[in-house]
Amino acid sequence: MRDKNFLIENNARHFWHPMAHPADMQSSPPIIVTKADGVHVEDVDGRRVLDGVGGLWCVNLGHSCEPVKKAIRDQLDIMPFFNAFRGTTNAPAIELSYALREFFAPEELTRSFFTSGGSDSVEVALRLARQYHKLRGEADRVKFISLKKAYHGTHFGGASVNGNVNFRRAYEPLLPGCFHIPCPWPYRNPFNESDPAKVAQLCASLLEDEIVFQGPDTVAAFIMEPVLGAGGVIPPHDSFMPMVREICTKHGVLLISDEVITGFGRAGAWTGARLYGVKPDLATIAKGLTNGYFPFGAVMISDHVRETFENNKSALGSIGSGYTYSAHPVGAAAAIAALSEMQRLNVADNAAARGAELIAALTALKDRFDIVGDVRGRGLMVCLELVSDRVKKTPISKPVIGKVFDAIYEAGVIVRVSGNNIIISPPLIVGPEHIAQIAEAVAAGLQAA
Repeated sequence: MRDKNFLIENNARHFWHPMAHPADMQSSPPIIVTKADGVHVEDVDGRRVLDGVGGLWCVNLGHSCEPVKKAIRDQLDIMPFFNAFRGTTNAPAIELSYALREFFAPEELTRSFFTSGGSDSVEVALRLARQYHKLRGEADRVKFISLKKAYHGTHFGGASVNGNVNFRRAYEPLLPGCFHIPCPWPYRNPFNESDPAKVAQLCASLLEDEIVFQGPDTVAAFIMEPVLGAGGVIPPHDSFMPMVREICTKHGVLLISDEVITGFGRAGAWTGARLYGVKPDLATIAKGLTNGYFPFGAVMISDHVRETFENNKSALGSIGSGYTYSAHPVGAAAAIAALSEMQRLNVADNAAARGAELIAALTALKDRFDIVGDVRGRGLMVCLELVSDRVKKTPISKPVIGKVFDAIYEAGVIVRVSGNNIIISPPLIVGPEHIAQIAEAVAAGLQAA
């Protein structure tokens, strides 16, 4: 690796960062992370901090998971790559598909379509949804409905069902036939309603109203995150997803559960759908699937969707989606090891316990600092929404939240800033001592505001 001076001098000079303004990155260069181990990362200046971001919602097993590293090394020696297009496959992909079928048995998801990551998985799921209806003779079912504030990646299909203007405005016009309803967010919603169950009921009613308005025979799928992530960590009331499932079934609309973040324990259950006792028609997975060590994802397919494709012998049933790196043998090997290790450590239960501790600690900070408008989360998906006026819920300014971030970092924890939100999503192997450290660092950040 080049020396420290080289890295600092060339920071953000020669590549554009994802999800950032190039000019901002040059005027305020990003933190250069050079090392990582366990639940900590180290920057170019040698400062060691607790990883409160989990890489990016994905390093569920921490940065030193030897079984996953070994699986990657071993597979590189055996066979680093060969494609899985017609006529060829590889052993790790076969083994992983079997393991995923077992893992997703409660959701009755029996087939895997492998991709290169979460955005790819969403894109494939949307395409499969349309194709499914065409195979059933309902070619007019091409529309998609999703939630405002939701995040579903940045491909054109994903951006079109995204519910956040930041991922849409600069790239419009997007895919036609995509419609949005309010998300079940008690803190901010158009109903002026704070009761979570009532908000959930209102949003579910709007979903059915939108399906009926569009014409049920024109709607292909409803896609949702079981717990909204990048939009500000918004956990719906427990009644919402079951109501959505019932409405989708009633009108013949497929339910796509976007599990890219919530899959593999982050929300305190093995999947977001399982958290609410729901069986989706399709599910998208990535991130924690390989512990973030290799870009890899999948679409999980329910048995009834599987039957529609596999029982249709026409050319229309052929899957016209795929990537050079679909079923990549190194990624599949990493996923097999990560899946086994996550289950061995039962990270879902740890996420539930540690998440409850973190939410309690941060809720206590809300009583101390007026700047905290809301604390919300599920498992180890937690958010503090910062405001300058609690009554008006006025979002805090960018310079102030920047000060909060810097102070938290100086106190030994790195978190993620998104708008006026502080988002916390550490590895799922953290202990009570790490939760206490995060809370103390956040308190220091709020004190500096």
